[in-house]
Amino acid sequence: MTPRHSRNIDAATVRGFGDEWAAFDQSALDPAEHRRMFDRYFRIFPLAELGNAEGFDLGCGSGRWALLVAPHVRMLHCIDAADKALEVSRRQLRNLPNVELHLADAHSIPLPDESQDFGYSLGVLHHIPNPEAALKQCVAKLRRGAPFLLYLYYRLDQRPAWYRVLWKISDFARHGVSRLPFGPRRAAAELFAAVFYYPLARAALIADRMGVDVANWPLGSYRDCSFFTMRTDALDRFGTRLEHRFSRAEIEVMMKRCGLVDIRFSEAPPFWVAVGRKRGGVSA
Repeated sequence: MTPRHSRNIDAATVRGFGDEWAAFDQSALDPAEHRRMFDRYFRIFPLAELGNAEGFDLGCGSGRWALLVAPHVRMLHCIDAADKALEVSRRQLRNLPNVELHLADAHSIPLPDESQDFGYSLGVLHHIPNPEAALKQCVAKLRRGAPFLLYLYYRLDQRPAWYRVLWKISDFARHGVSRLPFGPRRAAAELFAAVFYYPLARAALIADRMGVDVANWPLGSYRDCSFFTMRTDALDRFGTRLEHRFSRAEIEVMMKRCGLVDIRFSEAPPFWVAVGRKRGGVSA
C-alpha cells in the first residue's frame, strides 16, 4: 500500500510507531486492563449518543481504542500513516464489519469535509510537526456540533519543581534512545520499564493502599498497570523522536482556534484529555 502523505509529518516518527505496534500489537493486553485504560480516555466522551453515527480514529495504531468504540457506532474509519500499524489494526479489527481502514496522515484524511458525526485522536497530534494544523484538518471533517476527543501530552503544569527536574532528565535520555535503531531502542525501553517503571509503580501501589497520597509519585499512574503496558509505554515515551507538550490553557486555546466549543477536560490522569464540539450546532 502507498500512504497518502503531506508535509506535516515526521517520517522517522511514523516508522517508529509502525515498528512499535508491530512489536506490541496489544493482543496480549488483559481485557480488564484494556477496559480500564479505555475508560480513562473516554469517560468524558459522549459515546452513548453515537449509536447511529459515523466517525474516525486518527492515528489508530494497533486498533486498541477502535476495538471498543466500533461496537457502539454505525461506522468507524481507522486512519494511520504507518502501514505496519494499519496491518496490526487489520488483524485486531477483522471481526468488526463496520470498520474501514485508511493509510493516510492528518493532512490527507480521505473523508469529505463536514461528513463525520464524531472523531478522536489520542496520543497522536503531539507527535506531528504542526499539531494545530493537524487538529484543524480533523475538525474540518466533523459535522456541526459533532464531538472530538483529544489527548495531548501535558507540560507538567501542575507538578512540583522537583518532578519537572526528573522529567527533564528522562527527556535527555529520550533524545538519545529515540535515535537508535529499533532493536537497541526497544531493548533500552525494556530496561527502563524493568528498572524504573515497574519498581516505582508497584511502590506507588503499596503506598496508595496504605493511604499515602501518590498524586505526585513518579510513574504512580501505572500502579494498577501490567508490566506489558509499562513496556509498551516506555517504548512510546523513550523511542519517539518528536513530541510536543502543552499546558491545559494552551490546549483549550488551540481547540477554540480550530473551531471547537463546549470544551471539557478530564481532571484525572492521563493529562490532558479534552473533548469539544464543532462550532455551529448539534451533531446530526
